[in-house]
Amino acid sequence: MTVVRRIGLLAPLAAVSVAGCGINSVPTAEEKVNAAWGNLQADYQRRSDLIPNLVETVKGYAAQEKSVLIQVTEARAKAGSVQLSASDLEDPAKVQEFANAQARLSAAIIPLQRMQEAYPDLKSNQNFLALQDQLEGTENRINTSRRDYNEAVQAYNTRIRTFPDAIGARVFYGAKPKVPFQAAASAQEAPSVNFNTAG
Repeated sequence: MTVVRRIGLLAPLAAVSVAGCGINSVPTAEEKVNAAWGNLQADYQRRSDLIPNLVETVKGYAAQEKSVLIQVTEARAKAGSVQLSASDLEDPAKVQEFANAQARLSAAIIPLQRMQEAYPDLKSNQNFLALQDQLEGTENRINTSRRDYNEAVQAYNTRIRTFPDAIGARVFYGAKPKVPFQAAASAQEAPSVNFNTAG
């Protein structure tokens, strides 16, 4: 058997072996993680965009609750200052910092949403009700996007750690596990809401 013929017989076997080692599946899985991360970022941005409108609507009804409005505005600014790119998704500290900033913003929004209990007139304000509905819908989308992101991370991390894709993941891509979102430590405690309106 000639050398050329042997190479010809080995070429299809090599192609099948390489294809089974994550050459295509690892980047495909990583792109799913990045797409899920992009969707989650878009939902966080939507929430951030809604908050100033909600704050302005509440201001007219609850001028004396200035501290709540300031806390929400500050939490929004801090959450916006913590940036996390797709390339940072392998760094647990950066992912946790981002998650904590978003959790602080979520906690700051709760008293703002509950102001309608202290100010009954606010319940009849259509702008407030519409903004509150949009914010609640956005929070639901954020939860769904977090779940989708975590599922994509789980699939990617499983792929790069299991045979045969683990070979290609290490040799060709130097793939590292992505970090899933976890609940912030503060998520275990219900926020306290007190508007001091009882006299």
